[in-house]
Amino acid sequence: MSASDFNHLEAQTLLRHTFGYEQFRGDQAAIIEQLGQGGDALVLMPTGGGKSLCYQIPAMLRAGTGIVVSPLIALMKDQVDALLQLGVSAAYLNSSLSQAQAAEVEQQLLGGELDLLYVAPERLLMPRTLALLGQVKLALFAIDEAHCVSQWGHDFRPEYIQLSQLHERFPNVPRIALTATADQRTQAEIRQRLQLERARVFISSFDRPNIRYALEQKSSNSKEQLLRFIRREHEGDSGIVYCLSRKRVESLAEWLNSKGIDARPYHAGLPQGEREANQDYFLNQEAVVIVATIAFGMGIDKPDVRFVAHLDMPKSIEAYYQETGRAGRDGLPANAWMAWGINDVINLRRMLESSEADEAHKRIERHKLEAMLGLAETTDCRRQALLAYFNEGRDEPCGNCDTCLTPPQTWDGTEAVQMALSCIHRSGQRFGVNHLIDVLRGKENERIQRWGHQQLSTYGIGRHLDDQEWRAVFRQLITRNLVQVDHEGFGALRLDERCRPVLRGELRMELRQVVKRAEKKAAKRSSPVNEEDQALWEALRTCRRELAEEHGVPPYVIFHDATLMAMMEMRPHSHEQLERISGVGERKLAAYGDAFLAVIHEYEHQTSGGKPDSAGESLQLFRLGMDVNAIARQREIQVKTVYGHMAQAIARGEAEVAEVLGLDEPQLNAIRYAFEHAEDKRLKPVYDALEGEYDYAILRCVQADINRD
Repeated sequence: MSASDFNHLEAQTLLRHTFGYEQFRGDQAAIIEQLGQGGDALVLMPTGGGKSLCYQIPAMLRAGTGIVVSPLIALMKDQVDALLQLGVSAAYLNSSLSQAQAAEVEQQLLGGELDLLYVAPERLLMPRTLALLGQVKLALFAIDEAHCVSQWGHDFRPEYIQLSQLHERFPNVPRIALTATADQRTQAEIRQRLQLERARVFISSFDRPNIRYALEQKSSNSKEQLLRFIRREHEGDSGIVYCLSRKRVESLAEWLNSKGIDARPYHAGLPQGEREANQDYFLNQEAVVIVATIAFGMGIDKPDVRFVAHLDMPKSIEAYYQETGRAGRDGLPANAWMAWGINDVINLRRMLESSEADEAHKRIERHKLEAMLGLAETTDCRRQALLAYFNEGRDEPCGNCDTCLTPPQTWDGTEAVQMALSCIHRSGQRFGVNHLIDVLRGKENERIQRWGHQQLSTYGIGRHLDDQEWRAVFRQLITRNLVQVDHEGFGALRLDERCRPVLRGELRMELRQVVKRAEKKAAKRSSPVNEEDQALWEALRTCRRELAEEHGVPPYVIFHDATLMAMMEMRPHSHEQLERISGVGERKLAAYGDAFLAVIHEYEHQTSGGKPDSAGESLQLFRLGMDVNAIARQREIQVKTVYGHMAQAIARGEAEVAEVLGLDEPQLNAIRYAFEHAEDKRLKPVYDALEGEYDYAILRCVQADINRD
């Protein structure tokens, strides 16, 4: 098709009938027109924005075959399989094909049978392949993941630089370079290296409004932090967890599996067969978590990734944006969660300084790392900061990131910073964070005695802050470059020239408050408890604390204060009533419901002088010889509500499960066996294992009996 023959109606018809979409999104129509008329294009479009259609439709409209340069074999296969399902003639050439299969694809190309051919850059640049392309009519060249051309980028592929040969050998074939992320420097490098100086540039918004960004400080156990995030937000969802080292990838995947989460490792050091099998399993199954290094993900086309988590900080915002962009490609809500800490900063800086890159490259990488640290430390809207990095303004905060939803508390840390800097100076700039905190807090230990640091003027002046709070102070000093880490000196902190204005009192230091302090303040702001309800409030809190200790989690993971408040106000007497309270989901209802209902029952029993409550009335009727169905009819309540009452009685030892349910011992043993071999305490796996033979209400009664035992 010549430039004058380009037909918008044909493009619209292809979109609707072949791809099944009613209308183009964003710049798609303009990009398709640009290529359809024979022009070049540089396209920056976020993951999930529809980049593929921008070259697939022009390739189908123009005479000849569209050549797509793609860096990943798995992505080629996925896209070709999808196109074949749509009836589009497509194939790929890469190392996964046998010689006979490759020869067949080449014959299809020579015969003009292909609309699209996907080729790896290494294969494309072989003299034989270039000669083959010289024998056929070419519709266009599409260079996917074009940021790989940039030496400053996070996915640099040397062979991409040689793709400039395409324009030199085929000057009349239009080209389109596409990427989801590129700052101005990378954009300029793409245009220069691919000889796209005259290309029309299309920059879509970098905003992914369906992704909720959250970056929090690492706790002492980041694995448990991740597990709480997954179970709180993404039980049963597909997700990606990024780690920095191969060793950590494998150990974390194994640990998640031990916790009942279907997790697979992925890194470049795994045998190729295992690596490919794990990737295929992730792509083709639901509710799978892939734990990976940055070797995984470029071009991953899985639409229902509900979360991307980082347990180590990426080295740049480009890398962070590219990796988090793999979540929510289907446009549905998704989370980008990261836990980061001071060691991330230290490790990334050490890796940077010890690399073999020249000083100019290191200087750029330092700036990129500082921008990433700035995103992590910001107290403003994360999305505004993220978009600003890509020179995209946003007038209003997004309302869908952690700093918008839970604005971070800040405090005037000027005095604490001066104490920390003075302590570094007076101890000779020879010690790491832990020792400096011990000095500031006035601790008595062998190391302080050995160095005589109990004699320092800074000894004990920081007792008003605890270890966690001091650690946050030092972390922010490091991220703001007021102090440097001496890697040769075993992590000793040294003062930077930039700290002088702070020490002289010329610069005020507003610090981000650690989560613990914010929670303490939030607790003080919570609704006051009436004096007459104080006993029940404390009883519920005690129950929560005991369960938290049993399960090894903070109390708020069991239930938030707001949920306990609602329990105190509504006084539920059954699972059905408890489930209506905000914060009580099915899993928590099954795991903790009986315990909290028992607390409420006991409180009301005591305060009513022994007068039976609703659950107590059901128990009395049961003791008079009525079964569950009869009690429900007598009291005009639902059968499952009565079962909930009886589950409470069973949990307290006031009724026997066999009598309540009317089941014989083999039946009860079958249910107990199912509970014993369930992966977790949820009722659904047990219900499914028993093939739905027993109602959830019955299972709750047996669970209450098991818990009592």
